[in-house]
Amino acid sequence: MSLTLTPTLASVAYIGATILFILSLGGLSNPETSRRGNLYGIIGMTIAVLATVLGPRVTAGGIPWIIAAMVAGGGIGLYAARTVQMTQMPELVALMHSLVGLAAMLVGFATYIDPSASAEFKGAAKAIHEMEIYVGILIGAVTFSGSVIAFGKLSGKIGGKPLLLPARHWLNLIGLLVVIWFGREFLRAETMMDGMKPLIVMTVIALLFGIHMVMAIGGADMPVVVSMLNSYSGWAAAATGFMLSNDLLIVVGALVGSSGAILSYIMCNAMNRNFISVIAGGFGTGGGTTAASGAAAPAGEVVAVNALETAELLRDAKNVIIVPGYGMAVAQAQHTVFEITRHLRGKGVRVRFGIHPVAGRMPGHMNVLLAEAKVPYDIVMEMDEINEDFPGTEVAMVIGANDIVNPAAQDDPTSPIAGMPVLEVWKAKTSIVMKRSMASGYAGVDNPLFYKDNNRMLFGDAKKMLDEVLAALRT
Repeated sequence: MSLTLTPTLASVAYIGATILFILSLGGLSNPETSRRGNLYGIIGMTIAVLATVLGPRVTAGGIPWIIAAMVAGGGIGLYAARTVQMTQMPELVALMHSLVGLAAMLVGFATYIDPSASAEFKGAAKAIHEMEIYVGILIGAVTFSGSVIAFGKLSGKIGGKPLLLPARHWLNLIGLLVVIWFGREFLRAETMMDGMKPLIVMTVIALLFGIHMVMAIGGADMPVVVSMLNSYSGWAAAATGFMLSNDLLIVVGALVGSSGAILSYIMCNAMNRNFISVIAGGFGTGGGTTAASGAAAPAGEVVAVNALETAELLRDAKNVIIVPGYGMAVAQAQHTVFEITRHLRGKGVRVRFGIHPVAGRMPGHMNVLLAEAKVPYDIVMEMDEINEDFPGTEVAMVIGANDIVNPAAQDDPTSPIAGMPVLEVWKAKTSIVMKRSMASGYAGVDNPLFYKDNNRMLFGDAKKMLDEVLAALRT
């Protein structure tokens, strides 16, 4: 009995997988349904892979190679899932995006080189197919090189300061025109060897463009970059689907690409940034630097507190809002934060979390950390839901965040982050900011919050200081 699926059964399986992927995206839109969304995605991908491997287009001789590749890839994925820390998730996501881009490039070249892949196309159909190859390699190359640079920036191997070359916009325009011209030459090529030269030149230009594009984006805009590259990887997958005439890959790629584009738009709104301006050159320096020269230093003095004083403020409060940031992720302090939350709630204190859309280094970073620590979903609030509650809050506790609680976004029209929606923690009766030092955030601007009369600074490693706060609360 043959295990090969008929074209009809393969199509039915693809439709089922597509429905599951749509349900997966819907589930991932809410923390409470995210587990179910992940399950839908896993089942859908399993169906898609089996339908492809057992489908009519895969020969029996190719199945062992496919299984070997799946075992190798699955092994690497399992290893990464078990060993990568939560603080390394943004760079891991960027690295995964680069693999999607690399796959699109390799599939494009393999499709062009393989005579049998294009034998069925004649005339206009052949030109369309070659255009799919050209565009697929173009998108894949930009995604690959851009994601590698994003990985370097997120992992700290490359500085967060934007690299703004002179006449960079003209360079991009010239590169685009050259790509279009070589695209025409590629379509007019009569032999495979004639077409290979413009294809290689375009690939090199696309790789350089991806590097240039992400290098010009500052550290403060990196969350947008992650979602943008997610969109690019989706379009690269869709282009691969066109090259392989695989309807499911086209649909899934379009789903990922469009959802990533929408997320990028939402992230830009959350930072009061224009998407084009982010691509043209973002703001920000490397994380943890001093404020940019020429910036006016806020007036006032910093009032430091210790763990015992912090515990007293929390113990006497009726309402507490906790604002987590990347510093909490670095210190792996989310579990201690949960223990403090559980203790305070047990004493009748109302504790909630305020999450900024760009807190951390990728979309949803803080939500994932808090979910890992078992923080209840119903007390984790988005910025728009909780901002109006700060005036009635006794203590607002900021853990390792900076730019997302900077009042200069509202008060200083000359600030690089002017107009960016922020969590208004300074409106609480008392705000407590936990930081290792007075260094600026990723935007490279000073934070007037630190000098406000109602603000207190708790310096030190977040995990260590929160452990001391928890111990003081329990005594």
